[in-house]
Amino acid sequence: MIVMKRSIDLIKSDLYRHAGNTRFSAFLRHYVLTAGFNYMVWHRLGSQTSFKPLRAAFFFILQRKQLRFGIQIPLRTKIGFGFYIGHSGNIVVSSTASFGSNCNISQGVTVGSNLGKAATIGSGVYIGPNACIIEAVSIADNATIGAGSIVTKDVLEGATVAGVPAKTIQSRSNDSGPGRFIQNPWPTNK
Repeated sequence: MIVMKRSIDLIKSDLYRHAGNTRFSAFLRHYVLTAGFNYMVWHRLGSQTSFKPLRAAFFFILQRKQLRFGIQIPLRTKIGFGFYIGHSGNIVVSSTASFGSNCNISQGVTVGSNLGKAATIGSGVYIGPNACIIEAVSIADNATIGAGSIVTKDVLEGATVAGVPAKTIQSRSNDSGPGRFIQNPWPTNK
């Protein structure tokens, strides 16, 4: 029962990021019309269950969703509250990556590793289209990864990085909160 409550809380947090509310009508609208939200509903259900037959069923459903939407985020990937996938297509995330709360991920993003551990991504992070985050780097809270960037080194809190390889192009104060691309952040005290 606790697992189901946690799944529902995670799904509500993702819905809030998309709709700004958690009403059932918003759930239906985004489940039908928003590929990233639809995918995350099944990911949240599958990642929170330990009952093997049920987990296998969710895994099978998620495999079908991967083919349909072009999103590949394994059930073992750790993802905090309020995960937002803006557009589907060519999203690949390693099972060893982890995300904090209120993160945005765009189309064409790769978060991976050839050597084992992938990136640790903080809360309030925006990852732009076609960005690649490679190996066990740390992306601190409230960072922005520019479109098409290749991140191979740690990113400081509140920094905006862009380029190949990614370099800091702007820094904000540590208390400035998430960047302008993080809309409808899920309150962390819920």
